[in-house]
Amino acid sequence: MILGVPKETWPGERRVALVPDAVRDLVGDPVQLAVERGAGLAAGFADADYEKAGARIEADPRALLAGADVVLKVQPPRAREDGSDEVDDLGQGHLLICFLRPLDMPGLAARLAARGITAFSMELMPRITRAQSMDALSSMSTLSGYRAVLLAAVALPKIFPMMITAAGTLAPARVLVIGAGVAGLQAIATARRLGAVVEAYDTRPAVKEQVQSLGARFVELALETGDAEDAEGYARAQSEAFYRRQRELLGRRLAASDVVVSTALVPGERAPLLIDEDAVRGMRPGSVIVDLAAESGGNCALSEPDREVRAHGVTILGPTNLPSDVPANASQMYSKNVTAFLGHLMSGGRIELDLEDEITRAALLTHQGQIANERVRALAAPAARAT
Repeated sequence: MILGVPKETWPGERRVALVPDAVRDLVGDPVQLAVERGAGLAAGFADADYEKAGARIEADPRALLAGADVVLKVQPPRAREDGSDEVDDLGQGHLLICFLRPLDMPGLAARLAARGITAFSMELMPRITRAQSMDALSSMSTLSGYRAVLLAAVALPKIFPMMITAAGTLAPARVLVIGAGVAGLQAIATARRLGAVVEAYDTRPAVKEQVQSLGARFVELALETGDAEDAEGYARAQSEAFYRRQRELLGRRLAASDVVVSTALVPGERAPLLIDEDAVRGMRPGSVIVDLAAESGGNCALSEPDREVRAHGVTILGPTNLPSDVPANASQMYSKNVTAFLGHLMSGGRIELDLEDEITRAALLTHQGQIANERVRALAAPAARAT
């Protein structure tokens, strides 16, 4: 069985699906591993490191994909600059494991199914104890929360910690984190380490204890949030009336904050609008908003994906791929997740799909010419009819 690791083709992507240490653990009869030339360079891993670990370096990306039984990537397959398409280099019998954005790109799932590719989407990994080591979304969200605070610290025209100096005492920055999921909790922890006074808001009362355990104050708003969390622990979408009232109440906290890190997402839906232009206008000049939901429409009305926006004296950042800013550690973490998932799928050095297993069944996106995930199948149907 040949595992193939191509170089990522998405603009700005610096991660690699497997690091040399993982290659060393995987290679051995009957498993071989091929890595595209330069695949790990942007993350700090040289071709020589992969060769020492037992991998073969392949110069031709198309030959690598065509010759692999299992393809391991970070980002979804896409068209290359030369006009060729990674999907076209895969076909019947290939197994693909990567982030596939199934709820945002159902058309890709339809293409993979049509080509007979068995594809596993890392976003669909179930949130159960057995799958924790395979949860790449949580791994990458951890890094996003960390980097978001560092971006804010650089953009803010004041320091984060309190300082007592000969020139007087400098007050600490005040940070508000909206959304206390994995990214939000890491943002809280990072801001606290930098010395800021931190408070956090989430529609899910269950996260209050986690917020407080990190030394932050939990903000409670006069809102009914009984159904704010789904069975897997993700936030549920709420009514527009709920969000309107939420914006009104949050505006008071925003006005008192130097930095706002917003992380509120609802899988497969537009991110909830939590910060309108009036709220931005009410913030102090020099304040910073880092909107981690910018790619999904944004928690802030003024945020733009991968752009720095200045409005009403406030700097609004909308980064969409912060893990790629720390590609060495991001690749190490993602590699661990993928390797754990491979170990789950493999038996005796070969892939054995047990579709009765909860993890395998949940992460499976396409198989035997069909879209296996019911929700994605429903999303893909209108696009297919239009085509």
